[in-house]
Amino acid sequence: CKRKVISAKPHHPSPQGKGEKSHGGDFSYVGIDAILEQMRRKAMKQGFELNLMVVGQSGLGKSTLMNTLFKSKVSRNKSVQSNPEERIPKTVEIKSISHDIEEKGVRMKLTVIDTPGFGDQINNENCWQPIMKFINDQYEAYLQEEININRKKRIPDSRVHCCIYFIPPTGHCLRPLDVEFMRRLSKVVNIVPVIAKADTLTLEERDSFKQTIREELRANGIDVYPQKEFDEDAEDRMINDKIREMIPFAVVGSDQEYQVNGKRLLGRKTKWGTIEVENIAHCEFAYLRDLLIRTHMQNIKDITGSIHYETYRVRRLNESNGQANGVAAQHEALSHEM
Repeated sequence: CKRKVISAKPHHPSPQGKGEKSHGGDFSYVGIDAILEQMRRKAMKQGFELNLMVVGQSGLGKSTLMNTLFKSKVSRNKSVQSNPEERIPKTVEIKSISHDIEEKGVRMKLTVIDTPGFGDQINNENCWQPIMKFINDQYEAYLQEEININRKKRIPDSRVHCCIYFIPPTGHCLRPLDVEFMRRLSKVVNIVPVIAKADTLTLEERDSFKQTIREELRANGIDVYPQKEFDEDAEDRMINDKIREMIPFAVVGSDQEYQVNGKRLLGRKTKWGTIEVENIAHCEFAYLRDLLIRTHMQNIKDITGSIHYETYRVRRLNESNGQANGVAAQHEALSHEM
């Protein structure tokens, strides 16, 4: 491949980068706004990470909803076993699977963390503990990388950014298990509750159930995402108040495509017609997708890093300092005795 030499004169590179506009005619222009293009290019090179956890009892469509969200098979494949009893784990397990997704040049490493066995036993006491331990273990791994003397330029982020909690569509109220899980876990991770398989409820039942759940969340002091105390300004508060009025999202998942009025869409076919997953008149899947991916993804990650992880980090470092001070005091006492 031959390259054409335009000039033999010394070349002084222009500070104007690719994609930046020329402002030669504007005497007052400095170029501060170019930082946005620089940040965009850097972010495009690095790619993004998103770690989503799904929690709920078996049969609520967790895997299907994840596949619907990202329009690809991102959930773990369930092994086919001959004995139905073997499909239900005796204890809560944590299983994660990662995928590299690319759309319009933007790369993202998506990790979906599943929790088979949750809520499936006769006695579900403390079944939230393995999940809490897993979330804290990821904070600990990140902390250990962070405090290394020779730490990595970019620390791998396995912290759980958001937990989608699936509520069974009973139409009555939250179960004690639902309340206990969200009460404990909302302090360490962003929780987004959803009513699973919402097409089993009428619109009136759905609205009444949503209202009941919101009242129970308030009564039990459960602060789900987006948390009111983290609204940055009046505009944020106005946007997030609309989201808080819709929570929990009543969702329907499907990875089956159908033709409706000449258009291809994801849906569930019944003898009464097709439930269109992305039609807000049919369910609230589109609102959930927009929250997790299109409007609040970065904010979810920011709150994970600056609030939940920071709380864990401060506690752990205080514990370490307390232990170090205790050891120092013991040494000092021994030296006085000698």
